[in-house]
Amino acid sequence: MDIRVGKVTHYYNHISVAVLELTGELKVGEKIHILGRTTDFYQQVGSMEIEHQKIQSAGPGTDVALKVIESLRKGDVIFKIVED
Repeated sequence: MDIRVGKVTHYYNHISVAVLELTGELKVGEKIHILGRTTDFYQQVGSMEIEHQKIQSAGPGTDVALKVIESLRKGDVIFKIVED
């Protein structure tokens, strides 16, 4: 099951980092699905940062920076994969 946890507000392609606006909780180690008009890939959350400080989890209303393994676009949606 996929739970929507946020969307991409910025993408820095030269360092492969996306800025996410979270609408749900996200933790390091969780698997996510990034989906958009031309984007569709899965990855594990390896590290997240707020203002250049590493964090382990973040909740709704938070903007976090996330290292990504593929290119994506502003407006792409982030889903957390939840195993039943």
